[in-house]
Amino acid sequence: MAQTMSPTVCDNRPAFMSTTLTRTALEGVVILEPRAFGDARGFFYESYRKDRLAALGLDIDFVQDNHSRSARGVLRGIHFQGAPRPQLKLVRCTVGRILDVAVDLRLGSPTLGRHVAVELSAENRLQLLVPAGFGHGFLTLSEVAEVQYKCDDYYAPEAEGSIVWNDPDLAIPWGLSEAPSVSGRDAQAPSFVAYLRNPVF
Repeated sequence: MAQTMSPTVCDNRPAFMSTTLTRTALEGVVILEPRAFGDARGFFYESYRKDRLAALGLDIDFVQDNHSRSARGVLRGIHFQGAPRPQLKLVRCTVGRILDVAVDLRLGSPTLGRHVAVELSAENRLQLLVPAGFGHGFLTLSEVAEVQYKCDDYYAPEAEGSIVWNDPDLAIPWGLSEAPSVSGRDAQAPSFVAYLRNPVF
């Protein structure tokens, strides 16, 4: 007679899921931390739920999801998408670790040119909300990192722009011990001063 295996039952289902919102020094840039539930089998969490974000004051209609993979030392940014298609991003790292950066590019903002830097990782499950009006970039800290982000408007190449990652006026402390790996476009991106001569936001 064939024997059947009895499964191990781990009932750790939550009565509710929740997300913690932490405000940063830059208005509109927030850190989201979804609550995760785990047991010996692994974990589960809701990485995005529209009604829960709306309850936190973030009533956003996302229309596009992006997914990138980068090796250690790869730096992408500082990128933005402006008029006529300004774009908000909700960024998370699902493999490895990154240093994620948002830069205020809003002319007239009291924090123009200031930045927020947050480590996002598969382990901490933090998410960074980068509103329209901000530049965005990240540095891969692990051997490989996969970054996924939701956008509230479609990619529009005619509206995209960038600022060089090592701009002296922005002075972002990337914590580099050697030169990062950047694309040709990012290496030749305009300075912050050049952006201010023809601001997008």
